[in-house]
Amino acid sequence: MIVRSLPSPLIPSTLQSFLIRSQPSHGLRHLHARASAFQPPTPQPTPFVPDASTFLKLIGRNLSQHAGKIPTWQSLFSLTSTQLRELGVEPARTRRYLLWWRDRFRKGIFGVGGDLRNVKDGGAELRVVELPVAKAAIPKSRSTSIAIGLQRTKRMIVNEPPEVIEKSLSLQQLKPVDGMKVVGLRTIVGPYVQPVKGTSGSVATIKVQEGMWEVRRGVKVDGGERRKLQVRRKRLLEERRTTRK
Repeated sequence: MIVRSLPSPLIPSTLQSFLIRSQPSHGLRHLHARASAFQPPTPQPTPFVPDASTFLKLIGRNLSQHAGKIPTWQSLFSLTSTQLRELGVEPARTRRYLLWWRDRFRKGIFGVGGDLRNVKDGGAELRVVELPVAKAAIPKSRSTSIAIGLQRTKRMIVNEPPEVIEKSLSLQQLKPVDGMKVVGLRTIVGPYVQPVKGTSGSVATIKVQEGMWEVRRGVKVDGGERRKLQVRRKRLLEERRTTRK
């Protein structure tokens, strides 16, 4: 006896797609849960940025007013955008700006002063040092000064105490400060730098200030890119009506 399987009832394609979509996708839910549970590592504070309040002060845009809502370093790098909104960090562009700077800090991208290591009470001292350059580092076109007995030197700005500078015998032992340059013989020039009196500019200080790392927002011209044509057209029509009168 031959047993034949009964044909399955015909189901419309629209109903089939609805049934497929209504089935629970445990795999996708599991992946979403894993993605939500993933938390990027919290970076270590630096001497120039020792706590959350200093970080908010540096990046500007009045975020320092929310320092009481983000009291710890761990909360600064763990709060989500939704949690920041619940804490009252508004508007949305301010939260995006904070998360953007937070991600940059994780990657080791700082503003001016972020690489300073010797900081005390929010301030650091910068000095110009002049050390001899190794013969191998001098280009051949400039090696004539060595041949006649002149020693070539290089000036750089460092954030080291005098006793450390005296012990350093080569440039490789010192780390230059980013964002600063030497102008003239020994004058330190850079953003937020204040020269020390009596040093002719060879020694300067830099302190944490409000908005040192702030990336300022652009100014909208004629309503911005989306409304520029509309605003200019209304203005042109208004000028024509005025001239006709």
